[in-house]
Amino acid sequence: MGPKEGDGLLPWKWVVGQMDRCRTFWLTTIRAGSGRPHVMPLWGVWVHDAFYFSTGRKSRKGQNLAANAACTVTNDDGEKAVIVEGDAREVVDKNALQSMAAAYKKKYKMDPRAMNEPIFVVKPDKVFAFIEKSFPKSATRWRFKSS
Repeated sequence: MGPKEGDGLLPWKWVVGQMDRCRTFWLTTIRAGSGRPHVMPLWGVWVHDAFYFSTGRKSRKGQNLAANAACTVTNDDGEKAVIVEGDAREVVDKNALQSMAAAYKKKYKMDPRAMNEPIFVVKPDKVFAFIEKSFPKSATRWRFKSS
């Protein structure tokens, strides 16, 4: 899963730590029709190497994802950045929903399932990460699919 060579490259556990510590993330979706990007802050949790979040089905994010699942999620720290590219899929698996809810309750003191809106998961296709002070030496990329 991780990089195989190079001084200064980041370990996967660094990505997990950054995503666990982050409170507010940024989600970029693609507007149907125009293809223009749409960026919004949101809450979410990193569970089992995937990002989980909720949004209203009728929200701009929800409408965009219904038309095109491609998205990018970033943490809120430009000095210790994590950028996750993938597709957002609605979660229906009860075990996955339970794991997500437990992490969400611990982090935000609420259960997003109570809002009766979809819960999405972004399983990474690619992840980029770097530490600003050691860039470009720390710039690290993981690929999970051939993309």
